[in-house]
Amino acid sequence: MSKSNMPIPGRRTLHGLFLIALLALLSACSSLRLAYNHGDTLLYWWIDGYVDLNTDQKGWVKKDIDELFRWHRKTQLHDYMQILQTAQRQLAAGPTQADLESDYDEIKNRTQLLLFKALPELADLARSLQPDQIAALERKFAANNAEFRKKNMKGDREAQQKFRYQKSMEQFELWFGNFTSEQEAQIRKASDARPLDNELWLDERQRRQKAILSAVRKVQQEKLGKDATMALLHTLIKDAFDRMEQPSERKAFFDQAEEGNIQLILTVIRLATPAQKAHATKRMQGWIDDFKQLAAEQR
Repeated sequence: MSKSNMPIPGRRTLHGLFLIALLALLSACSSLRLAYNHGDTLLYWWIDGYVDLNTDQKGWVKKDIDELFRWHRKTQLHDYMQILQTAQRQLAAGPTQADLESDYDEIKNRTQLLLFKALPELADLARSLQPDQIAALERKFAANNAEFRKKNMKGDREAQQKFRYQKSMEQFELWFGNFTSEQEAQIRKASDARPLDNELWLDERQRRQKAILSAVRKVQQEKLGKDATMALLHTLIKDAFDRMEQPSERKAFFDQAEEGNIQLILTVIRLATPAQKAHATKRMQGWIDDFKQLAAEQR
């Protein structure tokens, strides 16, 4: 059947260093099971919001998403339970920097696995995109960049550091509960110690977006077959994940940013009281229980 190009989202990977941030996009929902069970619909809306699916595409895109979620439910959720159980043990013992680096690699590998699993469907989507849909994708990228500037680049350096700190605290409070003013002061110090260059992050976003647009235009203009399209998208995904590890003029900044994030997380865990750690452990257990039930459900 005729199918289309799904945009490959670039990842600002340094935000995902600690396993506690696993699947953070779902954590805003009070029930992970509720969020996961509606994940197929949310993903469909997300794709539609980028490329404005046409009538022909809508049916098989929904079917492909349903199949991807069935595979994910059957093959991945048990591993997620084990990952979270490891995180609980690390939190109790006090994680090392090596632990956090390993946790980050696990998250990265799981995300890559999901995208590579979806390569045939992504290739179908890529091959079906029309010029007006690629134009819609470009406009969506521009709108996202404007939103990034509005939120992350407003005001002077102090204002940007404060915004970054507040975003981090939203996640920390989600897992650990409330912090005292003394704890917050130390966390803010560790947050501000991280290198800050939102112009660079914006440029990285735009670089990934240009690569995506170039890829989907190449597929359309050269009428690439499915295998060639899959190979092109495979390279695009791999490059997005490997970018920060590869030698470049920005490698020193990426390394410093990663080190700063690790130290921020270690600071929060060091400052956390037994009650705050128990709060995080309980939340992780809730996710483990949710994953267990989700894996047992047949849909």
